[in-house]
Amino acid sequence: MLKILTAAALVASAVLVPSAQARPDWHVGTPPLTTPWTAEVSPTNALPEYPRPQLTRPDWRNLNGLWEWSAAAPNEQPPVGRTLQEKVLVPYPIESALSGLQKHEDRMWYRRTFDVPANWKGKQLLLHFGAVDYDAKVWVNGVQVATHRGGYDGFDVDVTSALHAKGPQELIVWAEDLTDQTYQPIGKQREVSDHGIFYQGSSGIWRTVWMEPVNAASISRLQTTPDLPNQTLEVKAETTGPAGLDVEVTAYDNNRIVGNTTGKANTELRLKIPNPKTWSPDHPFLYDLKVRLIDRGRVVDQVGSYAGMRQVGLQKGADGKLRMALNGKILFNLSTLDQGFWPDGLNTAPTDAALRFDLEQHKRLGFNTVRKHIKVEPDRWYYWADKLGLMVWQDMPASKTDAMPEPWRTQWMSELHEMIDEHKSFTSITVWVPFNEGWGEWDRTETGQVADSVAAQDPSRLVDAHSGVNCCNSHGDSGRGSILDYHAYLGPATTMPTAGRAAVDGEHGGFGLKIADHMWFGDGSAYELEPDSATLTRKYVENQANVLRSAQQCGISGSVYTQLTDVEGELNGFFTYDRRVPKMDFAQVRTINKQIVDKADGSGTGAPDPGPGTPGADGIHFYPLDGSGKDAIGNNDATLEQGAGYAEGKYGQGVALNGAGQYVDTGAALLDTTKNYTASAWVKLNKVDGAFQTFVSQDGDRDSAFFLQYSGQDQRFAMSFPGIRALAPTKPNPGQWYQVTGVRDVVKGELKLYVDGQLVATKSACSLDSGSTGNTVIGRAKFGGNQVDFLDGTVDQVHLYDRALTDAEVGALYRSGR
Repeated sequence: MLKILTAAALVASAVLVPSAQARPDWHVGTPPLTTPWTAEVSPTNALPEYPRPQLTRPDWRNLNGLWEWSAAAPNEQPPVGRTLQEKVLVPYPIESALSGLQKHEDRMWYRRTFDVPANWKGKQLLLHFGAVDYDAKVWVNGVQVATHRGGYDGFDVDVTSALHAKGPQELIVWAEDLTDQTYQPIGKQREVSDHGIFYQGSSGIWRTVWMEPVNAASISRLQTTPDLPNQTLEVKAETTGPAGLDVEVTAYDNNRIVGNTTGKANTELRLKIPNPKTWSPDHPFLYDLKVRLIDRGRVVDQVGSYAGMRQVGLQKGADGKLRMALNGKILFNLSTLDQGFWPDGLNTAPTDAALRFDLEQHKRLGFNTVRKHIKVEPDRWYYWADKLGLMVWQDMPASKTDAMPEPWRTQWMSELHEMIDEHKSFTSITVWVPFNEGWGEWDRTETGQVADSVAAQDPSRLVDAHSGVNCCNSHGDSGRGSILDYHAYLGPATTMPTAGRAAVDGEHGGFGLKIADHMWFGDGSAYELEPDSATLTRKYVENQANVLRSAQQCGISGSVYTQLTDVEGELNGFFTYDRRVPKMDFAQVRTINKQIVDKADGSGTGAPDPGPGTPGADGIHFYPLDGSGKDAIGNNDATLEQGAGYAEGKYGQGVALNGAGQYVDTGAALLDTTKNYTASAWVKLNKVDGAFQTFVSQDGDRDSAFFLQYSGQDQRFAMSFPGIRALAPTKPNPGQWYQVTGVRDVVKGELKLYVDGQLVATKSACSLDSGSTGNTVIGRAKFGGNQVDFLDGTVDQVHLYDRALTDAEVGALYRSGR
């Protein structure tokens, strides 16, 4: 039975903090769905927690709460001294119900006043903005003090010179967010949700705004990098104010000092930690840090922080395949795709407890990794990942799906490197992901250069140059980075490691279930919808069992299941979008997940011995298609379907197909697709355009087990598995006969494509090679459960073999004229 969760079952009561900004005329909007935390949000407790866990000071003030708000016109002057008529609850984006506005405007004004505490006199006053989407300008007392571009990174401004000597200080913020009207990095946001994979955008202030007093000389950022082999923590204290000051760094295990070092500010210090306790998902130990800035013997600033000691890398398993490793040991990265959207707060979680909840569920479900999908979270999200013990693959938010033009490429690059700088010290982040499925990608070579620049900026982590390099808008594999990442729905992907890169399944799964009264649009979709929770659970367990097989046979060392929660129209979560209903039997989920982490250790099982197959040049089935569907070798005569007929062939007659539903059915599964096999046919295409056309395939439950085909996307011949293609180098000509042969070699983990007897492509393609019980067919394929990719042309001389033909044998077959 599905259990609906309440707030009391999930979180402790929110801490209430007084706020002078509370106003009785504000009220929360009405989202299509509420979460267990929606009712806990009010102007008196809008995300009251300290927002910067890795650089803490005791004295600060939260500026979240009720602000004045209005829409703005282009080039409008700031409303200095003028009351704005609407109210907005900061830091919830204006489109969200929690903001109280629940609408979109391209441009907007925020206004409030604040008082500077008397005991801050003589200090510099810093204003901190966690994030404003997308372009921002800031005025204090009518003086413009800052401009900033970028919706996912924070910015600080020293406003001391703009302050009045006493009394209320006026703060005004202008924000412009054109979302998908431009090529700004937006991730999954769209101005209007498409009810599919893109969601309602979030504009304006969407992370905490706060202020703190500092001395003229102060620490502005800490960068910490563990060096586990040398039992050292590298620490760099970036400062403002006079140069040449000293820094002292002390590490604590609880209250016990375990290391201390001193050196100059803005230089890298090496803090020795003897026999360090390592951080891992099973034991997420963190050292506390105290960092003091010293000017001629006097402490002028002191901050608290923390760091974990861990090492990320690649390592060969016993099977010789390269895999991802943590602390010198292979560790399978078992992840979900975590979008980070909320029905009440959109980009912003309603409370800190809600933010933590999503990560806690990963642990509950047996995952050790989170792929933070084309979004950047507030610092407290990474703090909880550090504390709870979850590795994080951090995506760079994508632009729109088509190629970015200049100058947006330069802007995107700037935001990418700023994201890395702001998050380099979070222990949990182990992988940087610049591109997703080629969205915004403009050039394959430059994608490789981007990956190289990320690796140079942070050599302590792995780089996944483009997650889903086989998919969608990708320009193809640049060969760069430390990870080769394929997507496969329903999957899993069966990518094989290379000599220098580990292999992962960057996205798979997507099994869904509709839960009445818990759907954002009242309906939705998934890659495959199931009728009930029991079926959904069974499908998940079976799919994850194949993840383990892919790890053992093919060598993937990470997988990403789509997804943690439903999001708007996507119904493929472990939870509904409102986080109220778990959709699977979590005990079964945890059991199979634990098996993957425990057993995908690099020992490998390899592919089973396929045996020698049947000797001979003709194969186990041969269809001359010379006026009949007779099987000249075996006992499975074929039938012509949907009005297909005979025409002049390459030799004698062949079968002419119209590309609109006609095909040839052999009536049985003629190939054991768990072993080696070869399929060959003579084909003549009537057209070579963007439509896929398949010559020979064998039906699976959902997709064909293989496709010997013309790939319309690439406009070339191919031997394919879903998401993997061995492609011919050139486009074929319409009206010309070609012999096209596809070979599956299980032991080598390869697909081979031959055209006119010549080997033209080899693709590394380990596969689980699931037994296919569907019929072998000529002239069409099956994908997504549907008959697709019908041949528009003529096919002749179809051979099927239960072994992988050699180069010489394929050449001989071509020369034989059969």
